[in-house]
Amino acid sequence: MGIPTTGTDPPQGSLLDRYGYGPSATDAPAVVVVGCGNLLRGDDAIGPLVVRELAAAGLPKQIALVDGGTAGIDVAFRMRGAKRAILIDAAATGSDPGTIFRVPADALVDEVALSGVHSHAIRWDHSLALAKWLLGSEIPQSITVYLVEAGSLEVGEGLSKPVERAKELLVATLLAEINDDADSPEVQPEGSS
Repeated sequence: MGIPTTGTDPPQGSLLDRYGYGPSATDAPAVVVVGCGNLLRGDDAIGPLVVRELAAAGLPKQIALVDGGTAGIDVAFRMRGAKRAILIDAAATGSDPGTIFRVPADALVDEVALSGVHSHAIRWDHSLALAKWLLGSEIPQSITVYLVEAGSLEVGEGLSKPVERAKELLVATLLAEINDDADSPEVQPEGSS
């Protein structure tokens, strides 16, 4: 079975269960935060670095943090059954480096074609389109994408100063959002009742 084209009917959940890929909806976290990007390419590391800072902050067990790295296809499976997903990645739109874009995923996914995409060239938007097709009713009800405008994607470089500042702002923003989610009955810190 190849990668589907847009408009193809999704398989039933039993396909995922049959191959044991990803948690079932009952085992899924309430919120999944996925950081996409390559740690070796300057500002492209923004996603994984944000996830690492969130992990260091300590979050409720119902919040799953995923270093999606450059393994785009796995991102689709990691979202299975979660109520909410947040993706973070670098962008190259021509805006000022460090600009943060907050975009609801449904504004981005509908136009992404999956036909002809090689498995090693899957981006986060392909992952969302694949998740929409593959997960069906088990896709998160709410998906938000944070894109941070890159200043440099050079191999071996760290984050540029504007993207480093954006990372700090984004971590604070996400901690506030996640803490708001943690106040809901479905998401409580370990040991609370």
